[in-house]
Amino acid sequence: MKPEQVIGAIGMATMTIRPGDTSVAQGVNDLPVVGSNQLLSLMESASSTAIIEFLDFGETTVTTQTQVEVFSAAGVGTEIHATARCLGLSDGILKFEIEVHQSSRLIASGLITRKFVERVSFMARVAAETMVAEKGIPLKENKIASSLNF
Repeated sequence: MKPEQVIGAIGMATMTIRPGDTSVAQGVNDLPVVGSNQLLSLMESASSTAIIEFLDFGETTVTTQTQVEVFSAAGVGTEIHATARCLGLSDGILKFEIEVHQSSRLIASGLITRKFVERVSFMARVAAETMVAEKGIPLKENKIASSLNF
């Protein structure tokens, strides 16, 4: 994939906040507003959607870094929308800027970095690392699926 193919690509994701999506339901605090992890999931979904048409067979992306700033809250029953725009691609790393809105009100914004991985190799590495961890054998690296260092 060439950088000029994905730079500027836009993806969107929408969700209606349910009781289980709230901070109180997730044990984060006692407020029935959308949880920050739900906002991040919505942002990741929008970034994935932006580049899905550019992926080769067997290829996917995984999030490697996030930066999220929350400006406002949204309650149960509210529909929120995330829009992601690809800022660039370098050495298999994609960068996205993302905003989450309720209508025209800005709820959150952030930056997400995603890395291209080959699905089968990545999942094989995850399975191997999981087995090693369950046996209590220390790994040389403490990263999820060391394949992020491919």
